[in-house]
Amino acid sequence: MHTGYRHIGLMELRDQLTRFAPRAKKIEQGELAEKLLGEIVDGRDYVLDYVCFRITNYRPDSKLRQTIAAADLRHDLRLLIEDLSDAADVDSQTVGERVLTVNELARQFRVSTKTISRWRDSGLVSRKFLFGKRKRVGFLQSSVDHFLASNRDKVRRGERFSQLTDDEKTEMIERARQLVEGGASLSEVTQQLSKQMNRSPETIRYTLKNFDAQNQKVAIFPHHREALTEEDKRVVAQLHAHGATIPQLCKRFKRTRSTIRRILDDVRLAQLAELPLDHIYNEDFEDVSREKEFLAEMPENESARKVRPPADLPSYLAALYDVGLLNREQEGHLFRKMNYLKHRAGVLRDELLASGQANKQTMDRIASLYEDAVRVKNKIVQANLRLVVSIAKRHVASTEDFFALISDGNMSLIRAVEKFDYSRGNKFSTYATWAIMKNFARTIPKEFKHRDRFRTSGEEMFVAHQDERLDPYTEETVQLQRQRELARILDRLDEREQKIISARFGLQRGAEPLTLKEVGVEMGVTKERVRQLEARALSKLREAARDAKIDIELGAS
Repeated sequence: MHTGYRHIGLMELRDQLTRFAPRAKKIEQGELAEKLLGEIVDGRDYVLDYVCFRITNYRPDSKLRQTIAAADLRHDLRLLIEDLSDAADVDSQTVGERVLTVNELARQFRVSTKTISRWRDSGLVSRKFLFGKRKRVGFLQSSVDHFLASNRDKVRRGERFSQLTDDEKTEMIERARQLVEGGASLSEVTQQLSKQMNRSPETIRYTLKNFDAQNQKVAIFPHHREALTEEDKRVVAQLHAHGATIPQLCKRFKRTRSTIRRILDDVRLAQLAELPLDHIYNEDFEDVSREKEFLAEMPENESARKVRPPADLPSYLAALYDVGLLNREQEGHLFRKMNYLKHRAGVLRDELLASGQANKQTMDRIASLYEDAVRVKNKIVQANLRLVVSIAKRHVASTEDFFALISDGNMSLIRAVEKFDYSRGNKFSTYATWAIMKNFARTIPKEFKHRDRFRTSGEEMFVAHQDERLDPYTEETVQLQRQRELARILDRLDEREQKIISARFGLQRGAEPLTLKEVGVEMGVTKERVRQLEARALSKLREAARDAKIDIELGAS
């Protein structure tokens, strides 16, 4: 298996597919990866979740928007295709089309195997096949044809030059040495020999470099090092981010410590230039003497009290109660602090980019300010997540829809935090409610606007008729009261009836509702018997609800 992946996400995907995917699936996924490889557009960034979907036809649950550059994706997809075929143990005789080895392909186009390696780096897809009992690199005829169609000029240049003989290599080396003694550089030697010997510049350069590597004591260019490309620099930064030390990078890329550090600084500067530092500007930010006030810790809320979550809430919703709500003073302070941190980071970044020098101290300060701004934003978002849940409850049609709405609402909340102007004196919850409702109005199908009479989870079952007031905090108080009433009326049921209702409606924290058949299997009775017991228990619950004057609706699925 290859270890030279440039993005850790593609390597993790490789590990998962090679370990768990069936053999036929690995072959199919290799074909899908090759199809995606042919569609990559230079200069674009690709979302990792999209890449995973194109290869596996499975869309990950993760909401992380990791991206991978086109050049890195092209490189890693080629490795992934080869690793998948390696893990699938494909016999070259059973593929259904012609399979060529490296040597066969080199002979067909009258080029060296090194040229074939360069073609692979340029997009020629290779796979691992079993040739008899030995596994070797091979090329599907369809992959070769696709490469030829996209790289006709490259192939024609290679076809014009047959493999060098030993006499030709000796002559080339001697001519190169004479030119170097006359003061010619590598590029000048390459150009002149290419014309004199009717060979491609790539062939000249490769032959001379190969000679120098094997004969260092009599090397033609003993001190020559080719300049690193932008792609090389990006790889240096990625390897360093994944734990490679500077001495290791110096050895791998044959560069000094100062050169590697300069590359890392340049890449970091480019990354800082892309930071999202848009913010709501305020004239107060120009008063530097108030910086200590702007960056102070959030004021304490002396009147705040911890709200205990209902016992039967799903774990995700229950965790929201661990974060206290913000009062107006805290809210204003956090919004001002977040925007000021972005403002200061933006000012420093503009000065840094204008100077054109990657000052490490300034870059550290910009990164620190941005990270602090993100932490403050997250604190605001976390304090308002209950607002999203409260609004989503009024629009939900089923449990599945409910959590989809929560996800959409959270994204609207995050955008609202970034766009809210605290200086106008409005309450953020009002602005955020408008933003979330506006998003729901665009995304919720019309049928979701009409509530079902029956819900499949305990949380929705007892909130079918909610208080329609717009204050989300009042709604939470009402909801707590309803949960207490639920606990009381459940005591009217015997142990078996409570078990059935809890299982059918998913009333235990983190539990999913079960079907009649699943409950029957757990209790050792038939599906029909569970239905009868459930009907009796629901009848008791309705009677208890009427006695307690609780306005709920119950049904059976």
